[in-house]
Amino acid sequence: MNVQFRDRPDQASSVDAKTAIADCDIHPARATRTELYPYLASRWHDHLETYDKHPYQGMMEGPPYPKAQPNASRRDAYPPEGGPQGSSLSFMQQQHLDPNHVVLGVLNPLATGQGIRNQDLAAAICSAINDWQIEKWTSKDSRLKASIVVANEDGPAAAAEIRKRGGDKNFVQVLLLSRNVEPLGQRRYWPIYEAAEEVGLPVGVHAFGFGGNPITASGWPSYYIEEMVGHSQCQQTALASIVLEGVFERHPKLKMIMIEAGFGWAPSLSWRLDKSWQRLRSEVPHLKRPPSEVIRDHIFWTTQPMEDPERRDHLLDVIDWVGWDKLLFATDYPHWDFDEPSRVLPAGVSDANREAFYLNNAWKLYGMA
Repeated sequence: MNVQFRDRPDQASSVDAKTAIADCDIHPARATRTELYPYLASRWHDHLETYDKHPYQGMMEGPPYPKAQPNASRRDAYPPEGGPQGSSLSFMQQQHLDPNHVVLGVLNPLATGQGIRNQDLAAAICSAINDWQIEKWTSKDSRLKASIVVANEDGPAAAAEIRKRGGDKNFVQVLLLSRNVEPLGQRRYWPIYEAAEEVGLPVGVHAFGFGGNPITASGWPSYYIEEMVGHSQCQQTALASIVLEGVFERHPKLKMIMIEAGFGWAPSLSWRLDKSWQRLRSEVPHLKRPPSEVIRDHIFWTTQPMEDPERRDHLLDVIDWVGWDKLLFATDYPHWDFDEPSRVLPAGVSDANREAFYLNNAWKLYGMA
């Protein structure tokens, strides 16, 4: 769905104009290339000016495919004072937080140190991003909460950053991306999950990332639309790996959130995993329960991009399987596929489910209830 869906005559509003909501996927941006420098040691200023970044793949500052708007953003999201979309708190408040009655907004920075081969630089930039989130965003608007960005390919450094930030109420989750050097269940990432469970924070796995690998099993596709649809495929790979490698067996209190890859594929993936597990469970003796049970117990889902079937009752069938208590509303502001809060749910949803969907689930998961 897109912001233009306000004009669709066939879809009734699913939320009252004054309903308080939690938006679990907001993307803040830096206004200038050097905006992080105050949070970085001077040695990294010189390093970046001399060598820049050495990513796992070529296009570090954006996706491998051109987009219709810069950084996938809405054309109307440019701040009047200038700068990239998502770089102005006052404009975000005016355009999104205030009119949509956002009482909790979770920040998910994307242009970070994740995906840099120099692990010391990656850790420094991620830590700077975390300081920047506090200074520019969460300390200026109490509705906003930050994600702990970590150097994802350096498990010990990532775990140290999580433990450093874990007691800080500015942060409500740990942020990873779905495309990494290896599938996310691999042992190199286990220190991240251990630290997240230790500090009591969920791990958000956001679509996209820089792992140096194509987004398909057969190489690079031709079109941007294939990348957009491919987000769900990457998330399925990540989730299957996490479940089958026994991450939740090792960390039974850990919760994860699949962000910005839809959720309509959750039942079919779970069914396929269960069927194979029944026949191949001797290969993974550490996995004590059917994968579908593990997924239902530990996984939450943000709703952007919201599934949009022709028959809206099909959407309700999928949500019934996933669980109304496992969905977190998200808009993806300020990106072009922004989900309008008043248009995402079909009519007929109960008040309890609507309130859980728009606010209460996030409130509980992030420990703010």
